[in-house]
Amino acid sequence: MALFEWSDQYSVGVSRMDSHHQKLFDMLNKLHDAMTIGKAMDVIASIIKELLDYTKYHFGEEERLMEQINYVRLEDQKTAHRKFISSIEDYKEQADRGMAAFVSSGVSMLLTDWLRNHIGVMDKKYQEEMNAKGIK
Repeated sequence: MALFEWSDQYSVGVSRMDSHHQKLFDMLNKLHDAMTIGKAMDVIASIIKELLDYTKYHFGEEERLMEQINYVRLEDQKTAHRKFISSIEDYKEQADRGMAAFVSSGVSMLLTDWLRNHIGVMDKKYQEEMNAKGIK
């Protein structure tokens, strides 16, 4: 059973970004499923790697779209993106040092908060500007 499901309330009105965000929901639910059956230690390293790789790609794409429209909150977005990546890198370091048992719940909470508050609040703010400039 999914911990946190995608719904239209998280749509930012830009289909490509919605697809990217849905992948993040999938990663969170994959980790949650593993935690539920006691297998988090088996998957945490691969999930952290996938999360780091994917968020760097996603943030780059999202920031390019924001640059295209001269989005007024671009610097706030970039700052939030850097902070998120830094947090995931910290968890990766801990996992690499053998602390994987402690990392799974932290990554899960961080990603849940990100999906709720960054995508559900901060990213939704660019919807109107992007849509007005033909990006849907």
